[in-house]
Amino acid sequence: MASSWWGDKEEHGTPVVVKMDNPYSLVEIDGPGMDSSEKARRSKNAKQFKWVLLLRAHRAVGCVAWLAGGFWGLLGAVNRRVRRSRDADAEPDAEASGRGRHMLGFLRAFLLLSLAMLAFETAAYLKGWHYFPRDLPEHYLRQLPEHLQNLRHLPDGLRMPEQQEIQGWLHRAYVAWLAFRIDYIAWAIEKLSGFCIVLFMVQSIDRILLCLGCFWIKLRGIKPGLKAAANKRGSKYADDDDLEDGDDLGAYFPMVLLQMPMCNEKEVYETSISHVCQIDWPRDRMLVQVLDDSDDETCQMLIRAEVTKWNQRGVNIIYRHRLSRTGYKAGNLKSAMSCEYVKDYEFVAIFDADFQPNPDFLKLTVPHFKGNPELGLVQARWSFVNKDENLLTRLQNINLCFHFEVEQQVNGIYLNFFGFNGTAGVWRIEALEDSGGWMERTTVEDMDIAVRAHLQGWKFIYLNDVKVLCELPESYQAYRKQQHRWHSGPMQLFRLCLPAIIKSKIPLWKKANLVMLFFLLRKLILPFYSFTLFCVILPLTMFVPEAELPIWVICYVPMIMSVLNILPAPKSFPFVIPYLLFENTMSVTKFNAMVSGLFQLGSSYEWVVTKKAGRTSSESDIFAMAEETDTATRPAPRLVRGVSEAGLEAWAKTHQLDNKDLQLKAQAEEVTSLAAAIKKTSKAKPPNRIFKKELALAFLLLIAATRSLLSAQGLHFYFLLFQGVTFLVVGLDLIGEQVS
Repeated sequence: MASSWWGDKEEHGTPVVVKMDNPYSLVEIDGPGMDSSEKARRSKNAKQFKWVLLLRAHRAVGCVAWLAGGFWGLLGAVNRRVRRSRDADAEPDAEASGRGRHMLGFLRAFLLLSLAMLAFETAAYLKGWHYFPRDLPEHYLRQLPEHLQNLRHLPDGLRMPEQQEIQGWLHRAYVAWLAFRIDYIAWAIEKLSGFCIVLFMVQSIDRILLCLGCFWIKLRGIKPGLKAAANKRGSKYADDDDLEDGDDLGAYFPMVLLQMPMCNEKEVYETSISHVCQIDWPRDRMLVQVLDDSDDETCQMLIRAEVTKWNQRGVNIIYRHRLSRTGYKAGNLKSAMSCEYVKDYEFVAIFDADFQPNPDFLKLTVPHFKGNPELGLVQARWSFVNKDENLLTRLQNINLCFHFEVEQQVNGIYLNFFGFNGTAGVWRIEALEDSGGWMERTTVEDMDIAVRAHLQGWKFIYLNDVKVLCELPESYQAYRKQQHRWHSGPMQLFRLCLPAIIKSKIPLWKKANLVMLFFLLRKLILPFYSFTLFCVILPLTMFVPEAELPIWVICYVPMIMSVLNILPAPKSFPFVIPYLLFENTMSVTKFNAMVSGLFQLGSSYEWVVTKKAGRTSSESDIFAMAEETDTATRPAPRLVRGVSEAGLEAWAKTHQLDNKDLQLKAQAEEVTSLAAAIKKTSKAKPPNRIFKKELALAFLLLIAATRSLLSAQGLHFYFLLFQGVTFLVVGLDLIGEQVS
């Protein structure tokens, strides 16, 4: 029954109930005639709704507290990391000693400028000066001075203030900044980015051609064959079956010198010496030289004891120690080659201190020299015992697999030239002497001797199927120093070798390959455009949107190149995104090293021994390798893993040793305690450090990502965000943390 709302009479009706999705959320609209039971039920539902709200508020407060606690814990971790880094900087840091001082100063200035620009752009954004149509109306242009009328073609995401709005200094400053940005900064950035994009595409084409060459080699089964077998078919290549059908090369045992340069590498000396001494070659046809440059007396004593032990096993091995580390590794090798007895040897095999060759290494490499007098070098491939140790070693494995599987193999097959890797290779001593021997002028003595031998007409062979185990750097600090040496040395060598390359008598196309591809494209252009394009130009374009980089330059082409790099290591496909980001992160180190080597800066001739962890292959692999090894002299155990007393006693009981051999037990007792203590300390986790250049770039990229939000550049934001986080992780030395 309806009635007017101003009536005094109480009216009856039906109550209306509105139910929400939540069963506890109940809103009732009171109507006339509601009895006491309905009111009680409504009061109960209201209490339930109140408790639900309180529960949700409690959860929200807990979430906020959890986030605050996590942020506070992150700040505490960063603070502790900074303190530990300062404590670990007892040795002079490269940045403090001048190597990266100029680079760090540039990055700091760039960071401060980006912070100021972000504040300025944010203020302009809040005042509404950001959105505008692509083409400005004519009445806008008539209000502007003549030199600002080219603002008609500003990109989307900016708006020109009305003339009546321009009444304060901030408005005038913003308009002046727009004019200066378009007339000068955007033009310069566009020219530089265009140049870098051209270099980027040239390098990408070179990489694609290398991959196509490797694919053709795999498809056709092309491999370097033995000269005797290849001559029968008129080809210099041979398949696996052809190698077995060649001449009887089993009696070919020339005199081979095995050199092992090392310096304060007490974590790996024992394993390396053990593997080299077990190489299957007549004992009277080989000599092992342990070339020790250690300045640690304890390390010298341990290495000398290990050499004595194998000498008493019947291995022809000697220990050489230099009082002065002049010339680093090149000086060490040069000193060893000056010995009088070296003239009795025809070939020399070189193994760094962490390399573990298989017993059949010489039998797979030396026969390639027979009947091939033009061959100067046989290079084997590296394989890694710790490639799955942490994320850093996984990413290194991707790079080195591409280097050996693609670059070295393609250059070896089609050009008979590639850069010597410094170890796991066999040189013809005549080729070394004809090329001038080891020189101490750079930190890449391996590349130096390879280039000079190539200019003298010597040919190289790369064996992708012959692998030698070695160790990857497990800490970012060690990897960073290694990469600095590997990228500063080639530029220093390029300056020294360019006149010799021009004057050499090799064909013109070989000169062009050396200068344009080997040095400029792969050693200079790659770090230059990588750092300039992704670490300098890309952040700048966020503050100068008129010079925006295309999406395909930032995302599509780098992803394709990363996939091509990972093809030789297919198990690493899940790490394609971290690999792309990490390579951009390493560009700052490589660029700094390239500049220091090219312009002869203070750190271009700095050699820091890469820190080793002492990883070895599995026990089953070692013993299987040992069982297959024969010796030309008296029967002896193929494997002695260490100097432990229990192992020597068991070995003595098994082989009925005489008194002379039992003297090893006494020697082991003297060295065991010291070696055990050294191994225990070497396994201790090194302190983490702070890398300032990487942190500066991390904050710079994160600021640029924040600026990209103002102009709604989605993909640019995500790339800058992830790249900035990667720089942050690397800068805080978290990349080398163990994941297993």
